[in-house]
Amino acid sequence: MARSSGKEKDKIEISQYILEKVPREVEVTRIEYEGPMLAVYTKKPEILVDQSSIVAEIVGVIRKRIVVRPDPSVRLPEAEAEKIARELIAPEAEITDINFDPSLGEIIIETKKPGLVIGRNGTVLQEIIKKTKWRPHVLRSPPIKSKIVTHMRHYLHSESKERERILRTVGERIFRPKVFDVGDIRLTVLGGAQEVGRSAFLVKTRESSVLLDCGINPGSQRPFESFPRFDCPEFQIDQLDAVVITHAHLDHCGLTPFLYKYGYDGPVYCSAPTSNLMTMLQLDYLDVANKQGVIPHYDAKDVRECVLHTIPLRFGVVTDIAPDIRLTLHNSGHILGAAMAHLHIGEGLHNIVYTSDYKFGRTMLLEAAATEFPRIETVITESTYGGQDDFMPSRVESEENLTRVINETLERKGKVLIPVPAVGRAQEIMLIIDGYMKRGLMKEAPVFIEGMISEATAIHTAYPEYLSREVRHSILHEEVNPFQSDYFTIVEHPSVRQSIIEGEPCIVLATSGMLEGGPVIEYFKNWAGDEKNTIVFVSYQIEGTMGKRVQKGVNEVTMMDNEGKMAVVQVKMQNESIEGFSGHSDRRQLINYLTHLKPKPERIFVCHGEKSKIINMASFLDHKAGISSVVPSILETFRLL
Repeated sequence: MARSSGKEKDKIEISQYILEKVPREVEVTRIEYEGPMLAVYTKKPEILVDQSSIVAEIVGVIRKRIVVRPDPSVRLPEAEAEKIARELIAPEAEITDINFDPSLGEIIIETKKPGLVIGRNGTVLQEIIKKTKWRPHVLRSPPIKSKIVTHMRHYLHSESKERERILRTVGERIFRPKVFDVGDIRLTVLGGAQEVGRSAFLVKTRESSVLLDCGINPGSQRPFESFPRFDCPEFQIDQLDAVVITHAHLDHCGLTPFLYKYGYDGPVYCSAPTSNLMTMLQLDYLDVANKQGVIPHYDAKDVRECVLHTIPLRFGVVTDIAPDIRLTLHNSGHILGAAMAHLHIGEGLHNIVYTSDYKFGRTMLLEAAATEFPRIETVITESTYGGQDDFMPSRVESEENLTRVINETLERKGKVLIPVPAVGRAQEIMLIIDGYMKRGLMKEAPVFIEGMISEATAIHTAYPEYLSREVRHSILHEEVNPFQSDYFTIVEHPSVRQSIIEGEPCIVLATSGMLEGGPVIEYFKNWAGDEKNTIVFVSYQIEGTMGKRVQKGVNEVTMMDNEGKMAVVQVKMQNESIEGFSGHSDRRQLINYLTHLKPKPERIFVCHGEKSKIINMASFLDHKAGISSVVPSILETFRLL
C-alpha cells in the first residue's frame, strides 16, 4: 500500500510542476505514463509543439522524456482528418498511405517526399495538428511494400485500447518509487555461455530485473538444451521489469513470445527494424515447426502479444526501463537494426555493455559497430569467431572468391545454390551479385530469390537510415534501389520451383541458411547429386545442423522425399565455404574492438561461442590485454557490485 501511495505522490508532484510551466491556453486534460515516457494530453497540442523550448525545459528538470498528445475528445474522426491532411499536403509529396494510431493520437503519413509533408520549418505539420488535432508522424514510403510492417501497423490500430493499457502499466512500473538503495547488481547466465544459441542474460538489482535476449538453440532437439534455463531460482517471471532484444535472429529472440504465454505482461525493447524482423522470423518458426510435425512452445497469439508489448527505440536515445536502470541501444553492425545494449544502473553506479553479435568493420550493407559509450565497467561479448585461427579474409577477397566460384559453376553449365538466413546475409549477397554483374566481373545469369528473403528485403527498404551510407544514399537521394535489380526474380509461388530446378544455369538464394528447412531443401535435394552444381555457404553453420554436416563434406544425407518418406540423398555437388561475409567479427576484429573500448572496462564476460574458442579468447584478453576476463557457465550468477 505504501508503495502505491508513494508512486501516486511522485506522479502528482511531477504533474503539478508540468501544469505550472505549461501555458494555461494549452488546456492540459491529463498527464499519464506512456511506457518509458510521460504523455501530456492537451486540447491545443499545436501550441506546445510550436513552443518546444517549454517541453525541453521541463524535461531538463524532471529528467523524464515527455511527448505531447492531442486529447481524444478534440481529435477529428479518422476519415475527416485524412481528408484534411490530403488537402494540406501538396500532391507533389506523393502520399502512398495514411494510417492512424489511436493509442498515440498519431496520423501516420507515408510519402515519397517527406520534406514536402513537413514543410519549411514544419509549417505543414503545424497546420495538420491545428486542423485535425492528430499529431503527424511522417514516414518515407519504402520502395518495396512489406506485408509484415503493414499487418503489424493494422494490428496495433485494432488493439489500440489494449496498447494504451499496456503503455500505462509499463510507465507506472518504470516510474515507481524505489524501495531499496541501488546495489547488489547480479548477472545470471541463462543461456549463450560456452555455446552458440539460446542467448539469455538476467541482470538484477535490489529493485529491478531485466532480461537481455531470449533465444532458442536451433541446433538442439532437446528442450533442456534448446531454451534458456528459466527454471533457475534467480529468474522470476512476475518480477521481470523488461526484456531487451538486441536483434531478430532466433538464437536471440526466438523464445520471447513464450514469456507472454506464461504470464509476462511487461515490455520488450528493441529497434524498430528488429521489431518487424523478429515478428516475421517468429511466425516462420511456428510455420516450420508445424510443417515438421513439431509442437511449438508458443503460438501465433503469443507472438501477437509480443507485438503489442514491444516498444521500439532509436539508436542513441537514453530510456528509463526500470526505477534504477536506463537503456541505450547502439548500432552493432550485425544485421539490420541489430543493437548493443548499454545499461546505466543507478546514477553512474555501474554500466554494462552487452555487445550481443557484432561486426567491427563496414560491409556493403551496414556501418561498423559503435565504439563510444559514456561509461563501461562490465562487458558481455560474443566470441563466435574468437578462436586463435579464426581470421577472415578481407571483404574484397571474399567478394572475389564468391565471384570466382559462381563464374566457374556457370561456365560448366552448373547451378549455384546459396543457403542464406533471410535477414542480413541474403541482402549482403544480393548487393554483391548486383554490383559485380553490373561491372561485368560476374557472369550474368538469372538470380532467383526464394523464401522469406523478399519480405526481409522489403523491411530493409523501410528503414534505409539503418543501412550503410552508400545504400542509404542510393535509395534516398538517387532513387535507385539495388534490391530491385533487373537480375533478381522473386519466386512468388512454390509451383515455379520445378521449372527453375530443371531450367538453365542460374543462381538461387534460398532460406534457411543452415539447411534446417525452408525452400532451400527442395533445390538441394534435386541438385546435390550433380557435380556440375555448387552449394556455397556464406554464413555460420551451427553444430548439429544439416548445413554443418554438408559443409564438413558428408557424401550422403537422409532427407524426407515428396511422399513424406525418408530417403538417402547422394551429395556430389561442389561444396564451397566463403568466409568474410559473416555478420560476426573475426578474432582480429573482436580483439581490436574490446581493447580499444573507451573507457577501458573492468571485466569482460566472454560468451556466445564454442567452448575452446571462448577459453582461448578470454585467456588472451586476460594475459595480453590486461582486462579481467571471465568464462561463465550456464546457471552461474556473478555479483558485479
